[in-house]
Amino acid sequence: MQLIGMLDSPYVRRTAICLKLLGLPFEHRSLSVFRTFDEFSAINPVVKAPTLVTDDGTVLMDSTLILQYVESLVDPAQRLVPADPAAHLRALRLTGLALAACDKSVQLVYERELRPSEKRHTPWTDRVRTQVHSAFSALEKELAQVPVEAAPDRIGEHGVTIAVAWRFHQMMLPEVDFSSAFPEVASFSAKAEALPAFRETPPI
Repeated sequence: MQLIGMLDSPYVRRTAICLKLLGLPFEHRSLSVFRTFDEFSAINPVVKAPTLVTDDGTVLMDSTLILQYVESLVDPAQRLVPADPAAHLRALRLTGLALAACDKSVQLVYERELRPSEKRHTPWTDRVRTQVHSAFSALEKELAQVPVEAAPDRIGEHGVTIAVAWRFHQMMLPEVDFSSAFPEVASFSAKAEALPAFRETPPI
């Protein structure tokens, strides 16, 4: 399999880390949707990261759908999504909150990097910042109630996504600093980032 995309994308990074935790071999190709658009387009004309090229040549996109596929390739005992219905439901909630934080953080980065300053709409960016804050606030409450264990066989897809979302926000939006507001999220993410699969997959 080939994973296409840059690791500074939280979606590419969460996919790569989960592949490593699942023990699935893959080749990572660091193609940018901006700088290497044409090369990326030759693989996936939609130019969406991450893109996964399966062993039979099928091209998949969207990190959630890619992870849904790769989970089917391993023994149920190895999977990163809980089988128990209640645990599965909570994992989906945590993953959804973390992806929402990713989505809104990415919007803020794009607004800052791609839109001319005279065309930025402050009420909209303020709203997006509120949404990011709300997502991390909900995660803070969830982790305070029931912690997620930062261990390779316990972290789950939801834990990976939380840690990756937090690291992306801290790295790309230092001007929107939530580090003191969400100690549970910050502590969990720091522990997750110390795991081998994370250290081997830096967001650069």
